[in-house]
Amino acid sequence: MKVLISALLLVLMAVKVAYCQTVIPLYPGRIPGSKQGGQQEGSKDIGGGNKFIYNTSLPTITSYLPAGIPTPAPAVIIFPGGGYAGVSVTAEGEKVAQAFNKIGVAAFVVKYRMPSNATMADKKKGPLQDAEQAIFIVRKNASKWKIDPQRTGVLGFSAGGHLAACLSTKYREKHIAFPEENSILRPSFCILVYPVISMTDSLTHEGSRTNLLGLSPTPIDVSSYSAEMQVDEHSPVSLLIHCGDDKAVKVENSIAYYMALRKHQVEAELIIYPKGGHGFGLENSTTTDRWFERCREWMLANHWL
Repeated sequence: MKVLISALLLVLMAVKVAYCQTVIPLYPGRIPGSKQGGQQEGSKDIGGGNKFIYNTSLPTITSYLPAGIPTPAPAVIIFPGGGYAGVSVTAEGEKVAQAFNKIGVAAFVVKYRMPSNATMADKKKGPLQDAEQAIFIVRKNASKWKIDPQRTGVLGFSAGGHLAACLSTKYREKHIAFPEENSILRPSFCILVYPVISMTDSLTHEGSRTNLLGLSPTPIDVSSYSAEMQVDEHSPVSLLIHCGDDKAVKVENSIAYYMALRKHQVEAELIIYPKGGHGFGLENSTTTDRWFERCREWMLANHWL
């Protein structure tokens, strides 16, 4: 009987951790650069109970806070992918956040705005504004959420990887007028999983580039939003995960970012699996190796855990 009761208590604790989440608007007031109009937000099941949300114009951030660990805890802000057409909030958001909670990391999933001329004054800036606001909000509430602002990084999948990489290289630009002039937007670390990195013709994911920059982007926009061209010696330490057989986003995106970091003497680790394709979230079914376990070891080695 004691064993049964102990087992039930463990199950209840696991359920509590798994569903201990709070959704809040990303902006307390007016959304910067927003316009009235646009399409209604919608969602669809993309298989296995995984939700995909599209046409977002009202961004949110969802907190997943670990229980029963020493505080302040490290934190990661997660940007799910979706080609700048939507966000895969379950497979590349909620499930990943819960995995981080299990290793003692607070996680925050951002449902960022989709680029749209109907809802944004400048659609290429909208998602980056949301990324800046997300890291500002998390660090501002560090005491409330019992997290360490000095160990607060970002994780992005696919187009969300592009957003995380842009924040990691363009954080000085500040596309929002923050109330605190000295707001620190630079992530402590950056994790990129099959990321879109470049907007150049040879490397880019066409759908992501078109949705963000339009059909005929200017050379200046291509350069500005090609993260490998914006790296400098102050870019955060990074971990990159990609598959050699990725047909959606070429593995050369991760290689280009890795090489740019090396050029500027920024520490980086690149893991390339031979197979796995694109969009596998936590589980690459072609290998027994788990990238998330590699990520945990990488965080340990860098003293973030």
